[in-house]
Amino acid sequence: MIQNILIDLDGTLTDPKVGITTSARYGLEKVGHPIPAETNIDWIIGPPLKASLAKLLNVESHDVLAEQALQAYRERFAVKGLYENKVFPQVAETLAVLNERGYALFLATAKPTIYARQILEHFKLDQYFKGLYGSELNGDRTNKGELIEYLLQMEGLDPATCLMIGDREHDILGARCNGIETIAVTYGYGSTEELLKAQPKFKMDQFEQIFQYLR
Repeated sequence: MIQNILIDLDGTLTDPKVGITTSARYGLEKVGHPIPAETNIDWIIGPPLKASLAKLLNVESHDVLAEQALQAYRERFAVKGLYENKVFPQVAETLAVLNERGYALFLATAKPTIYARQILEHFKLDQYFKGLYGSELNGDRTNKGELIEYLLQMEGLDPATCLMIGDREHDILGARCNGIETIAVTYGYGSTEELLKAQPKFKMDQFEQIFQYLR
C-alpha cells in the first residue's frame, strides 16, 4: 500500500531550464571556458551539477576547475537563476489532492536543499510537503540513491510504502536500489532511450496521471 510519495524537483515539478543553463554558461565563462550559444546543455538538468560542469570542462569532477565553475554558477543561480523557473501544468492542483487523500509527500532532489526550499516557497508548493530533502553545498547526498536512503532513515519509512516520481535515470535507479517502486515523467529532461533503459514501473506524460497509477 503506497502511503508516501517521494518527488524529484527539476524536470518533474518545475522546469528550471533557463535558470540552470544560463547560470552554467555564466559559471563556465567566468573560469575562462565559455561554450557556444548553439551548444545544447539541457542534459545537465537533473544529475549532480558539479559532475556535469566537469564533463563540459573535460576534467575530473574533483578537479579544482570544476569546483570554481560550480561556485561561479552559484553566484548567479542563488540570486537570479533559481527564480528563472516555472511550475509544470497541474502540479499544484495534483499535490493538493494527494494531500487531501492522505498521502505524505517528500521532496527528493539532488539540488542543494537551501535552493530547493526557496524554489518551493517561491511557488507556494512547500505547503504540500511533509519533508524537503536535497543535497548539501559541500556535495554530500548529490547521489540520488544516498539521498533517498538518508530520507528513509530520517523519516523512518518502509520502502514498501513508498513511491518515487522523477524524470531522469538517477531518480529511477536511486529509488530502485532502496527497494522503492518508480514512476517516470516523460515531459522532463530524461530522454526516451534513458528512461527505456532505466525501466520505471510506470510512465506518465502529465503529472496528474499519478492518480491512474494509484488507482
